[in-house]
Amino acid sequence: MTISDIDRKILHELQTDCKQSSALIGEKIGLSPSACHRRIGLLEERGLIERYAARLNGEKLGFAMTFYVEVTLEGQSEAILSAFEKAALARAEVLECHLMTGQADYMLKVAAPNTADYERIYRRTIAALPHVNRIQSSLVMKTVKRWTGYPALRR
Repeated sequence: MTISDIDRKILHELQTDCKQSSALIGEKIGLSPSACHRRIGLLEERGLIERYAARLNGEKLGFAMTFYVEVTLEGQSEAILSAFEKAALARAEVLECHLMTGQADYMLKVAAPNTADYERIYRRTIAALPHVNRIQSSLVMKTVKRWTGYPALRR
């Protein structure tokens, strides 16, 4: 899928601050408000823009601890993988779930206010997911760099 330089600039502006108006983005990149609005609509239709969201501060919301959890399943059949994924999708405590290469089958991201709450999540949510054979948790001590967008758009 090819992306024009103008579209890259629009995407960069939106991933920097999606609350900007089409008029402001157009002004920044040299397009009329209507042309910018039309191009944003086309980017949405093409699936380059999936949705708009606010990035919340988990720590200030009471989620002081973030864990990355490697989960190994008892097998890798389509039925086992599908059952695990369906269950993980249904658990609000699972912030992210990725099918992985390497030792673990899945990598989960979980946030908790404290270790006692994480233990509850570990026992009642993660360990209760179907076909779990092994769980390895890692606590994030410090976030050095947060994801701020795709680098190809920063031109």
